[in-house]
Amino acid sequence: MNLRLFFSLLFSFALWTSNLAAFVPLATPDRFEIRYPDDEEPTEELAQLGRLLFFDNRLSFNQTQSCATCHNPDLGFSDGLKTGLGAKGERLGRNTPHLYNLAWEMRFFWDGRAESLEKQALGPIASSAEMNMDLAELLPRLKAVPAYQKAFKKQFPDQGVTPETLAQALAAFERTLIVDDTPFDRYLKGDLKALSPAAKRGLALFKDKARCVQCHDGPNFTDHGFHNIGLPDKDLGRYGIEKRDNLYKAFKTPGLRNVAFSAPYMHDGSLASLEEVVRFYNKGGEKVKAKDKAIKPLELSEQEIFDLIAFLGALSQPLVIERPEVP
Repeated sequence: MNLRLFFSLLFSFALWTSNLAAFVPLATPDRFEIRYPDDEEPTEELAQLGRLLFFDNRLSFNQTQSCATCHNPDLGFSDGLKTGLGAKGERLGRNTPHLYNLAWEMRFFWDGRAESLEKQALGPIASSAEMNMDLAELLPRLKAVPAYQKAFKKQFPDQGVTPETLAQALAAFERTLIVDDTPFDRYLKGDLKALSPAAKRGLALFKDKARCVQCHDGPNFTDHGFHNIGLPDKDLGRYGIEKRDNLYKAFKTPGLRNVAFSAPYMHDGSLASLEEVVRFYNKGGEKVKAKDKAIKPLELSEQEIFDLIAFLGALSQPLVIERPEVP
């Protein structure tokens, strides 16, 4: 994905029509280039290795779950559940987030505790609540598979299968999950028919009356920040990582690309549809402690609610990810 071209088109189009002015980022395009480990783009073969591992049940202690169990490509790389399930069948505490365009993310997990895709990739594997797989036991399991042993030796001749190389392979695959050709993107490039009349009205609402762009801005529709949006929940969110008053029960702003595919929504999965999400914001959330000041009633009409949903739907681009034959 050429982000320089994206921003060039975005800026040109914004000059042509003032409707998109709010989407012009304050940062330079260089900030949004993919940041690879050691500034070296992974090979296609490494991404394919990561793809195999992503779908391999060996990564869970009882070999019943793969990464794709919770991040199911058929369910928007989420799982369709309010909160996820671990390999032992226990309900997890948070909703499973999608994986689209994580190549440009800065923090990972709802509370942002991982600062790289590589660190994120190993987290669920080792977590006792999730895949519950001790890495010291996983590595021999993978080394016993000739295809993996050969592939890791080729990609990492001096290291082979290690936690670091496993993380690099998984992260290389996840960085390929790019959404950049939605109806909205085609509209930005000058195809004025790419958006329906309702979606165009929704775009205007998104940046003005509905104030969505205050948090969901930039090419991936996220400010990479943390906000308490007014959900009644005991989960401390980012405050559990960083004890600051403005982070009390605050959670990461998710990107909105392909958002129509990854219901239910919010960190607790409490909102089942985009309509419920928009209505939640329209009423200004619930009355909770430390709610972000930006969260207040929007006074959207019924027509405006559905126009906004139409625009959110225009951020969609189905990705066909074939399930590989795991060795």
